[in-house]
Amino acid sequence: MSRFNSLEFGENFEEPLQSAQQKDESFYFAEAMRAFESGQFEQALRSFAKVLEFNPKNAAAWTGQVRMLIELGEYREAKLWADKALEQFPDEAELLAAKAVALGRSGDLKGALAFSDASIEERGDTPYLWLARGDVLLARAEKRAQYCFDKALLLAPADWFVRWLASRIQSIHKNFSIALKYAQEALNLNAGSAAIWMQAARCQMALGLIVLAENSFTQARQLNPNCPEATLALDNISRAGFLSKLGGRLRQLFHS
Repeated sequence: MSRFNSLEFGENFEEPLQSAQQKDESFYFAEAMRAFESGQFEQALRSFAKVLEFNPKNAAAWTGQVRMLIELGEYREAKLWADKALEQFPDEAELLAAKAVALGRSGDLKGALAFSDASIEERGDTPYLWLARGDVLLARAEKRAQYCFDKALLLAPADWFVRWLASRIQSIHKNFSIALKYAQEALNLNAGSAAIWMQAARCQMALGLIVLAENSFTQARQLNPNCPEATLALDNISRAGFLSKLGGRLRQLFHS
């Protein structure tokens, strides 16, 4: 069964039934945002779906689902879900922006730009609209993409979340130096986020900064001991270091 089908209302997500009466639309929306900010995109996707069970007219939850599918790399399903949502909210700016990103990452660069234009025309005053436009312009290899990121950060001068998202977008487009810069800015604002340390570590690994990456992965695991990616990365770094030392010793033996 596709992920798209599993988002239909009434799906059983195997959640315990206790205190069900106390868990309402606001509860699940807050839960979804916490999961999003922690990089737990699958959990956020499920929580946004629960919001829509309480209120199918919650445009932010529809948009949230599209954005989570994008974060999970499910671009085709993100487009399908965006189309379904736009039937109800044809002028929702952030929904238009999210569809633009899904199209851009799927290779439909003309369609992506059209939807990005529409989102800005509707209401070009939120950080996500400009991050999404930057994403689309990076996919189109346009130099003016940087202006969009600058605009997003200007609208949120002290928001770590926007910088973390900017870093993730730049990483997708292989701009790891810029991505690391944004991740470091996010850490300056919120050093207690395991998700940001993980993002910084990924950028450092991509740039060959292994010692720094090891420290970042370690920080992430200290903040979130249940992070399998951090544990696996540290194990791999440790194993690579051991093999490198072993190789060095073997070379010494052969040259002695």
